[in-house]
Amino acid sequence: MATTTKTRSTKKASTKRATKKTVALVRKSAPRTLVTGGTGFLGSHLVRQLVEDGAKNLRVLTTSSPAWLAELGVEVIEGSITDPNAVSKAVSDVTEIYHLAGKVSRDDDDAHSMYKLHVEGTRNLCIAARSAGVKSIVMASTSGTVAVTSDGEMLPDEEWPQPVEIISRWPYYSSKYYQERAALENFGADDERLVIVNPSLLLGPGDDRLSSTSVILDFLARKIPSIPSGGINFVDVRDAAKAFRSAMANGKNRERYLLGGANWTFEKFFGRLERLTRVAAPRLSLPSRLVVGGSKVVHAFYRHWDLAPPIEPGAVEMAEYFWYLDHSKAERELGFIPRDPGETLNETVAYVRSHFLGVKAFSSKL
Repeated sequence: MATTTKTRSTKKASTKRATKKTVALVRKSAPRTLVTGGTGFLGSHLVRQLVEDGAKNLRVLTTSSPAWLAELGVEVIEGSITDPNAVSKAVSDVTEIYHLAGKVSRDDDDAHSMYKLHVEGTRNLCIAARSAGVKSIVMASTSGTVAVTSDGEMLPDEEWPQPVEIISRWPYYSSKYYQERAALENFGADDERLVIVNPSLLLGPGDDRLSSTSVILDFLARKIPSIPSGGINFVDVRDAAKAFRSAMANGKNRERYLLGGANWTFEKFFGRLERLTRVAAPRLSLPSRLVVGGSKVVHAFYRHWDLAPPIEPGAVEMAEYFWYLDHSKAERELGFIPRDPGETLNETVAYVRSHFLGVKAFSSKL
């Protein structure tokens, strides 16, 4: 009898230890997701979508910690992507990373800071991720490292030769080009997976820093004096965030995916904004050389008197090119389907008006 009782106790203890071991293994193997740049325009939409879909063990590396992250139950590591110590802490126990940290600027004075953030920061992250055993990185670049032409007759896809001669003129796109190279050189070998996603101009609600939607504010404030001769592509930020999640699940190693919606001339783009907002679009169309040259003169004048220039010559020059693209690959492999561009423009305008201009200022035109 005593032997039977002892045997039962031994089995129960063994079962208990096995259960604890199983639980420990489950906890240890639970995937942890890191998002860099999770408080930015794209990042905030991505984080919210992940939480809404029930993502667990979500962590954000950010230089600031807004209250909404804590409200969503997201773990926050405060620090910069350029700080190796912060990055090392952030990638600990992580299996997958959405790398969205970045800075959008058309100002040449920001060239150094963008290079440090995009290139050196990405190198830091990839090296730390490899050391920590991270399996997958989905990195945000820009369609501008591939899809920019001078005539608009072609729709570049992922196989299009990167137009280095063009993008090297602009610090933002140049730094993103070298960011891609830094990532490819330091991650994506053996059992690792690096996926590069290249969205076009992001529009939609929620851009509280005007990182992408400043063109809408400039239009509403009548700061655009003439119609550029180039063309634009834009994509809804919510559709882009969804595509990033699909890229984590289905994207192929060391490949890129262009995300874009409408390919429109600036004349058509401003025309649609005019009908939507009842703010008159610019009517004047000038030769490219005159527009770019004039913007440089105005810029130099303002800088001479230590004033903030109304326009950046780089932005003016960019608008003389065509940023069209073909997103067929993302459609085939990621299930990417952009929404109607009119919906995106309407919600972007509504957000910019209410958060930066005030609805009352336009109440008579609504």
